[in-house]
Amino acid sequence: MSIQRETGCCPRFDPEAWEGKQVTWSHKLFVKDRVASVFHFPLNFGKVFRRNLEKIEPHKAMETPALVLSDENSLWGSDLYIAVTKDVPGAQMTVLSGTFCARVYEGPFQNACHWQEHMVNQMKSEGRMVKKVYFFYTTCPKCAKAYGKNYVVVLAQVA
Repeated sequence: MSIQRETGCCPRFDPEAWEGKQVTWSHKLFVKDRVASVFHFPLNFGKVFRRNLEKIEPHKAMETPALVLSDENSLWGSDLYIAVTKDVPGAQMTVLSGTFCARVYEGPFQNACHWQEHMVNQMKSEGRMVKKVYFFYTTCPKCAKAYGKNYVVVLAQVA
């Protein structure tokens, strides 16, 4: 299989930009929505994402590069966070603040629970308490297949 250079959809992800990094956000602005899931398998991720893009794009509020986080807080659904540069009328807005440690993983989405466990254990070994874990899905599934890599950044909010 030949690896495409660019898909016209998601940009190619550079794992070095995130691996082992620590970021601090103060009131970072996001559009928030809910994705239905069955045992963490998303049922309507694409529909929810498109619905929000239709609200974001007319206001030219999408953060570049795109940052889309998932909070896998239930077997039956997850909260989706899309980083934006300003308030988006008609969308549910929220902010995230705190210090987040990042680690890049590569592989199928089904490994997310193992990645989360690894990240939490790594933070514990460094003497840090994890308050919350978010997943940054760096490309859509079609682009991940085209690029030959499915990178996911696990962001651990630490105390």
